[in-house]
Amino acid sequence: MKYLKKLSDYAVVGGVGALLITGIAGCQQKADENTQESQPQAKGAFVIIEEVSAGKYKIKDEFPAEETRIVLKKLDGSEKVLTKEELDALMKEESAKIDDGTSNLTKPQEAQVSSGGMGLGETILASVAGAMIGSWIGSKLFGNQNYQNNRKAGYKSPSTYSKSKKSFSKSSRSGTKAGRSGFFGSKSSSSSSRRSSYGG
Repeated sequence: MKYLKKLSDYAVVGGVGALLITGIAGCQQKADENTQESQPQAKGAFVIIEEVSAGKYKIKDEFPAEETRIVLKKLDGSEKVLTKEELDALMKEESAKIDDGTSNLTKPQEAQVSSGGMGLGETILASVAGAMIGSWIGSKLFGNQNYQNNRKAGYKSPSTYSKSKKSFSKSSRSGTKAGRSGFFGSKSSSSSSRRSSYGG
């Protein structure tokens, strides 16, 4: 399997996440069996977001996948897959916050830290998945240095950020004809195609 080392590596995800990962692995394995000469490029991102304090979140893990899915692990131990409707609402809310200057993504990092961290929508936009489902917001963030600094802080650890960047960079190189699965600023695919890649 191209994108998953061992399912046991992600056993900590829990029931819902583990089932989704198993499904993704199955799809990827089938694709690999049917395509011997070249491996398909990831079209989406599987993201695990963890609530670290009331209303504040961090990206626990993310990796390339055939479809974009975001699993939310809450403080009480419950978890759920965010729906398309929930994601659309979060993206609209964050777009408005960016416009009026209240988004933690565009504030200096000191201000973001003093606020206790980022909300759910902000954390999603800090992830690779955010560049896919919220690609229409990209022009507001592209080139913003505060955003570049804050998105790194959205990950639970520097190693999580580095691992994600490396895995998506590898995916991008292996499928340049299909376009990049990179961060905001990619001009190789339309927002409509990206937004249709998640939600069920």
